[in-house]
Formats: sequence, structure tokens, C-alpha cells
Amino acid sequence: MATKTALITGITGQDGSYLAEFLVQKGYRVYGLLRRVSTDPFTRIEDLYGNGQIKLIYGNMRDEETIKNALKISKPDEIYNLAAQSHVGISFTCPDETMDINYRGLERLATEAFKQNPKVKIYQASTSEMYGNTKPPQSEKSKFAPVSPYGESKLLAHEKVVVPFRKKGFFICSGVLFNHESPRRGKHFVTRKVSHSLVKVKFGLQDMVTMGNLDAKRDWGFAGDYVRAMWMMLQRKTPEDFVIATGESHTVREFVTETAKYLGMPVKWSGKGLSEVAKDEKGRVVVKLDKKYYRLNEVNNLLGDSKKARTKLGWKPQITFKDLVKMMVEADVKLIVGSNEHKDD
Repeated sequence: MATKTALITGITGQDGSYLAEFLVQKGYRVYGLLRRVSTDPFTRIEDLYGNGQIKLIYGNMRDEETIKNALKISKPDEIYNLAAQSHVGISFTCPDETMDINYRGLERLATEAFKQNPKVKIYQASTSEMYGNTKPPQSEKSKFAPVSPYGESKLLAHEKVVVPFRKKGFFICSGVLFNHESPRRGKHFVTRKVSHSLVKVKFGLQDMVTMGNLDAKRDWGFAGDYVRAMWMMLQRKTPEDFVIATGESHTVREFVTETAKYLGMPVKWSGKGLSEVAKDEKGRVVVKLDKKYYRLNEVNNLLGDSKKARTKLGWKPQITFKDLVKMMVEADVKLIVGSNEHKDD
């Protein structure tokens, strides 16, 4: 069988890095669309990049010419559109940028991709944020009702690009992925903020961590599990949309509690509302709240129903919630202890 070629947008992000590794293992030629930044973007894929297994092309989802160029160079059989302004909180501050990248960016990519090769297959990274506060569990049949510019931009991409192109006979599908985390998650996302900050608290490098809404419930899975589902969707003969989720939801408070427990510094919660705090066994406050970390419009409970993916794709998550916490904590201990040459007495 001939070697397949894949183009990944957003290749240096959490999902892009796991997907690139996965596809290389599958024998793919992998190209990545890379937006130029002033910091080093190769940290997570530097070994594969250095060995020539991944080829990077500079471009931008807001620049049509660079998208055309990337497609001409890579000539992909499969495209995984993972590039996005993916931070929900930032989307309230930068709604126009969020819309241009997340919605218009896909429109530019799909239009040119199908023009160059009508048989190319496209995976679009949709999101559980499109459901907003629709009653859980949320499935492919649930109502979309986004409450953030991020969710709105992803819904427009789905309704105005994915659905119309598919009706014209092109292969394009959406993976409606619920929250998925890993040690590669950015520190401004709540799970990584918790693991990274509490490790620093544990080793005396930080006094406490300040949080927002502890009652928000999320269906958290492992990013490495979820990129397998992306690939599975593009191996089908016909394009369909799939919810990818674990089917379990946990509050932010539970994530904090489990992280602290694994670090050997169990916490007890006390107080109500913004006065709620978590104290360690010595009575020291290690977690407090601040209103500035609350969303303008909160999504209260996301819980995915992935029966369709489990039945039609044969997909299921392999990493449990506790395993995910353990993985993230251990990675941050290694990162922080190593970088500070700090030893736990």
C-alpha cells in the first residue's frame, strides 16, 4: 500500500504533537503548518522534526496564500485541521481573531484543499463548547447552544463549512471532542495550571494557586487517546461526525483534590463562594479563589456520550481520570524538580 501523506495544522499544539507522533508510527509522511512565533516551537516534536520524519511549512490560517502554498508542497491525502484560537477565556477578549482563525480559517483551507484535490479527506476539530449549557449527556443528536465566541466560531465552522461541503460530496467530518488533557497542555488551561502550580507549592517554589469556578464539571480524557479517534474517522469510506469523550465528568475541585492527593499533600475544603479555600494538613492555604478567573458565561456541565464512536469506530479511551492526573503530576514534578535541581526531603 502506498505511503499516505498528512497535513496537520496546529502541529505544535498538544493535539498536533500527539497526532504527528501517531501518524509517523503509522508510516505516514507528515507535514505541519506552522505559524511563526518568536519562541521555540519545536519542543514537542523536535526529535521527529530533526530526523526528517516531519516537514514544517510556515503559514497562517488567516493568510490564504500560505494555505495554498502548504497544500501544493504537501499534496496531502488527509488533512487534520487542529489550528485554532482555542482558549475560551481569550475568545471573549479577541472575538474577531477567534472567528477569523476558527471559522474563516477552515473555510479558506477546505475551499483550496478540495480545489486542488477533490478526493482529499479533512478532519475538523470541533468542540464540546458548541453545546454550551445543553443538558448532559451531550451526543451527536444534542442541541448546539454555544455561550462563548470560541464555541460560536467552532459551530459556524461546522454549520457553514463542514456540512455544506459534505453535502456536495466531499469528505469532511467533525470530531466533537470533549476536554482532553496531557502533560503537553498549556499552563493557562485549568488542568495544567493545577498540576504545575501544585507541584510548585509542594516543593516550596510557590505559596498557593488561585482558581476560578471550582464547580464547573468537565469530561476530561487523555489527548493521546483522542488523536487515535481523529485518525479512525478519516479511515472510513463515508464522512460522519463523532462525539469523543470518556463518559465521566468531574468538577475542577475534584481535579485539584486528586492532584494534591497524588502529591502526598491532601487538602480539606472550607468556606463558601469566593471565600472557599483548600488547606493542607498543616492548615496552610494552598488554593484560594478570585473572581477574575471566572468566565463571563460559564458552561456548567459537559458530559459526552460517545456510544456512536465506540460502536462505529471501535474507539474507547485507555487512560482513566486518575491515570491522567498521575501522568500530568509526574511530568510536572520531573520538569520542575529537574529545572530547579530541587530535592524532596
